Amino acid sequence: MIESLSRLPVAVIGAGPVGLATAAHCLERGLPVKVYEAGAAVAANVRDWGHVRLFSPWEFNIDPAARRILLATGWSEPPADGYPTGHELVEAYLAPLAAAPEVAAIVETGVRVHAIGRHGIDKVISRGRETRPFVLAATDGQGRARRDLARAVIDASGTWASPNPAGANGLPAAGEADLEDRITYRVPDVLERERGVYAGKTTLVVGGGHSAANVLLDLARLAEDAEGTVILWATRGSDLTRLYGGGANDKLAARGALGSNLRALVEGGRVRLTKGFAVTGVKPEGGKLLVEGETCCGPRVLGPVDNLVAATGQRPDLALTRDLRLDLDPWLEGARALAPLIDPNLHSCGTVYPHGHRELAHPEPGFYTAGIKSYGRAPTFLMMTGYEQVRSIVAALDGDLAAADAVQLTLPETGVCSTSRREYGCCGEPAPDPRTASCCGQAA
Repeated sequence: MIESLSRLPVAVIGAGPVGLATAAHCLERGLPVKVYEAGAAVAANVRDWGHVRLFSPWEFNIDPAARRILLATGWSEPPADGYPTGHELVEAYLAPLAAAPEVAAIVETGVRVHAIGRHGIDKVISRGRETRPFVLAATDGQGRARRDLARAVIDASGTWASPNPAGANGLPAAGEADLEDRITYRVPDVLERERGVYAGKTTLVVGGGHSAANVLLDLARLAEDAEGTVILWATRGSDLTRLYGGGANDKLAARGALGSNLRALVEGGRVRLTKGFAVTGVKPEGGKLLVEGETCCGPRVLGPVDNLVAATGQRPDLALTRDLRLDLDPWLEGARALAPLIDPNLHSCGTVYPHGHRELAHPEPGFYTAGIKSYGRAPTFLMMTGYEQVRSIVAALDGDLAAADAVQLTLPETGVCSTSRREYGCCGEPAPDPRTASCCGQAA
C-alpha cells in the first residue's frame, strides 16, 4: 500500500550548495524532505575543486534560508567581502549547515541514485502520472540496492562528474579514450597536491572558460620558481572577449581580475596561446603526448607535452532521468524554457533573466532540474542563481504560487555585453575580407 503523496518527502539529488539550500527551504516551509549524496560527505564535488578560489564573495554564496538555520545554531558568518576557496566554502558554510540538527536528520551520504521513475507505470503511460509517487533506484554505501518513494524530485546533482572530452566535436578525439588515464578533466592542484606532476614540465591546457583560466594562472605561479615549466594553451574559439572579461567594469572584482591577469600572461609571452584550434586526436610519443587539431589554416600538432588538461566544461548526466518525461533544449540539454535566456550563442555577457519554477519544470509533474545541471552545457551559472531557483521551486511545491512567481535575480554584471558577436578568423585575427584574402590572411 502506497502512502499518500503529501506524506512522502521531496527527494533532493545532491548535497552540494544548491541541494542543501533546497533542504533549508523545505524545512522552513515544513515540507518533508530527503537529500541523497553519492559522496562520503556533503559537497563531494566542491571538495574536489577545493583548492580553487571562487570569484564571487561570501555575500553571494550563502542562501538566505540556510543562513537563518545556521544563525540559530550560533554560527559565525564569514565576512561578506571575502573570497572563499572551495575548501573554505565547505568548512565555513556547507559542513556546518549539514551538521545543523534539522538538516543532519534529512541528509544521507554514500547513497547513489541511479535512476528515477514513477511507481507502477513507465514513461509511455500518460493517465494518472501526477497521482503516482516517484521511485528512486539507489545503492547505499555497502552496495545494497533499494527503492525509495518521493512526492517530488529536485535534481541538483550538478555536472562535475560528467566532463566533456577534449575532442572539439563533443566526442572523444582519436586516441583520447585509450589515453584518458594520462589526461586531466578537472582543475588540478598544481601548486600543492600535484606540484610534482607539473613542476618543470610542459603542460597544454585546452579550454576557454574560467576553469582553464584558473589552471593557467596556477601554472604561471608555479613557473615562477619551478624552472623549465612551460605553459601552452589552446582554445577552440578565437574570440576570448568573454573570458578576458570587463576588467575593472566587472561587478565581481575577482572575476574581472581573473581575465585581466590571464590576458597579461598571454601578452607577456608566459602562456603560449593557440586560438581556433579544434582537437581531433591525441597520441603518445616517447613518453609524452602529441595533440592534433584542425584550424582553418589546416592541420596542426601541439606538443610534445608532458601533461594535457582538458578544461572543456561539463555536460549533464541524462541517464539518471531517462525514464521521466523531460523537455530539454536540443543543444544545451538544459530545461528548454530556460535555454533561450542563457544560450551562449545569443548572450555574450553571461547575464541571465530572472527565472524560477515555471522555467525549470518539465512535462513530468513534480520533477525539477535545479542548479548548474539546469543550465545543461551552458557555462554561465552562478551559485546565487541556484539559490533563487530552489526558493521558487519549493514555494511552488508548497502551493504558494505568489511567492514562487515573485522571482528576483540580480546578477553582478560582467562588464562585457553586446548583442552582436564579432566574427573572427581561425588564427585569432578579425575575419578577413573574403574578396581579397584567404582565412589565413594570404592574398587570394
